[in-house]
Amino acid sequence: MHKPTVPDPEASNRAGRTEIDGFAVGQPPHDPGAEQAVLGACMINDGAVEAVRSILEPQDFYRPANETIWRAIVALRAARAPTDPIALGDYLGRQDNLSRVGGKDYLHALVAAASPATANAEYYAEIVRRAAELRTLHSSGIRTVQRALAAGADPDEIRTAITAELRAEGERALSHGSGRLSRHIVNGWDFVTKTGADKEPLWGTREQTAWAPGESLMIVGPPGVGKTSIAHQVVLARIGINQTALGMPVAPAERVLYLALDRPMQIARAMARTITPAHEALMRERLAVWEGPLPATLDREPDLLAELAATHRADTIIIDSLKDAISTMVDDALAVAYNNARSRALREGVQIMDLHHQRKSGQEATRGQRPNLDRVYGSTWLTSGVGSVLFVNGEAGDPAVTIHHLKTVTGEVGPLAVIHDHVRGTSHVENTLEPITILRNAPTSLTVKDLASIMTGETNPSRGAVEKARRNLKNLVDSGLAVEEGGVAGGRGGGQQTRYAPSTRHIAPNVHQPTAEPVVAAVQAVIPLAVVPGPRPEPVEQDPRVVAAMHRSAGAGTAAGAERSRDRTRGPDAPNRAQNAHTDHGPKQTRR
Repeated sequence: MHKPTVPDPEASNRAGRTEIDGFAVGQPPHDPGAEQAVLGACMINDGAVEAVRSILEPQDFYRPANETIWRAIVALRAARAPTDPIALGDYLGRQDNLSRVGGKDYLHALVAAASPATANAEYYAEIVRRAAELRTLHSSGIRTVQRALAAGADPDEIRTAITAELRAEGERALSHGSGRLSRHIVNGWDFVTKTGADKEPLWGTREQTAWAPGESLMIVGPPGVGKTSIAHQVVLARIGINQTALGMPVAPAERVLYLALDRPMQIARAMARTITPAHEALMRERLAVWEGPLPATLDREPDLLAELAATHRADTIIIDSLKDAISTMVDDALAVAYNNARSRALREGVQIMDLHHQRKSGQEATRGQRPNLDRVYGSTWLTSGVGSVLFVNGEAGDPAVTIHHLKTVTGEVGPLAVIHDHVRGTSHVENTLEPITILRNAPTSLTVKDLASIMTGETNPSRGAVEKARRNLKNLVDSGLAVEEGGVAGGRGGGQQTRYAPSTRHIAPNVHQPTAEPVVAAVQAVIPLAVVPGPRPEPVEQDPRVVAAMHRSAGAGTAAGAERSRDRTRGPDAPNRAQNAHTDHGPKQTRR
């Protein structure tokens, strides 16, 4: 009987080819480029050594010379010495290992191989680690074949040996701290204090956050309302051309990758409106653009987003638009798969912004009416995994749109009345929907529900909208911008709600404080006032966002309101109130 040849696995690995009984088994898994990138990155940035040490062991390097160099880097780092090619060459020379690893030329070649990817040392170390684990399994498979082909082989003994080797490898991976079950584990304190919960927002403020670090942002709306234009303004602020977008601060990024998946030429034309030749250096260095479809949909390759970010050294990815990145929007399973892809990128420190479309319907909501998450197209799991959702409401090509914050991080942003400049590609926010602006331009004091109706455009605002209005009014009172007129509980005819008015020193309009004519006209419909005879004012166009909301209380409760008004005008500050109860847009008005 022919006895099979039993080669030495380690010798076969080093030779790069393994044969058993005349059959080629294949080359052991390894990645020379990743090994060189890890070593070069640690030579350039010695701060990366500790992070790589938590992932790799010396024997994880396939090439013996790379293993020797890595041991030298670790030794220099432990001695708090530099790890650059000069220091490393000196150390290896004193150990009589410099010529064995390829000399100083090889050390400098490692630095050249890693120069554009020093920030990705951990990512490449994971590649080396994965290849090392596959080599271990490869060797185990060879030994299994050897045992099975040996004379008098015992199946039970082979199974026992295989089980023992797999168990040992699993325990080694787990104890090393880089196994798939432990590599992303952190203790509770670090999770709370270092994961990003205390970081500044990417866009907005701590009180009103539009985009939080580690949580993706989705901008939704019908076609042609300026979603891409708004995204461009955030991108330009992220790369350092601007500092704000829609009046809110934007944190700088290292590099932005813009996935122009849908009509890239149109996206280019839109962005061209906002840049000048002075921006060329920043645009070349800190913005990368992918044109056209991805090589695979994100639901099929969940690691693709993280790999794109690592390849192009980007810490921010803009997906324009989401419909071109997923196979289908309505399939719950594919939506969950995309959310998995998004989460993997976020876990690697990549910030994500999605541009998406609304659900088609026969009757669209008016611009001022607050939409809800049901109007976002596709599976509900698309928005479930998002940290923040901004909905741009309006008609295609309309320069005036309204932005509603449907899913919040901290406090709600807006609603924002936004005016697009289609020529320059910029946008600015009108303050007509700001609580203090509404309060200052109201012809009389407002209740919490009155303010909620104006801000939402709804006749019967939701409980959440009412509570938001209550918080806004409380903040204005606490800051001295408004005063609270206490209500009365119970009594004949029922109680009287608490009302709010602007503080006297802030109510008079001046050249530095713009007024809001549509808001004035709209809120006058809520509480009728006696008008002093005089010239009739020019008619003011009423804002459709507030008129419908304010009509509900016109003629209701006016008697109680008039009685409270008479009581206030009898007070010591009555002259000031009468003087300030008008605007520059019409005759003076006095309270009955």
